Amino acid sequence: MQIETLDDFERFVLKAEQPVMVDFHSNGCPPCRKLAPTVEELAEEYQGRAIIAKVNVDRVPELARRYGIQGIPAVLFFGKGAETHRLVGLRPRSAYTEVLEGLLG
Repeated sequence: MQIETLDDFERFVLKAEQPVMVDFHSNGCPPCRKLAPTVEELAEEYQGRAIIAKVNVDRVPELARRYGIQGIPAVLFFGKGAETHRLVGLRPRSAYTEVLEGLLG
């Protein structure tokens, strides 16, 4: 799911009943492009259990500023509308699944 506006973020991330993983990325970022297939795989794997979303920091810079994104890729995890975890830089797939599994309980 691509988040295109602040309203999208509010509706799909902050008001979500399920855990949410948000990939803050840019098309011009090589590590972000390398992470993209993993994000797509996680979206399929966790469909129905967690929301996997993407925010292009070039298109929605207000969100990047709001969450203090200084380096990308930055993957933020949310539970009940609050940030619970943050992983900055390219990480192995297991780092993301570990956080998601923890949020799912």
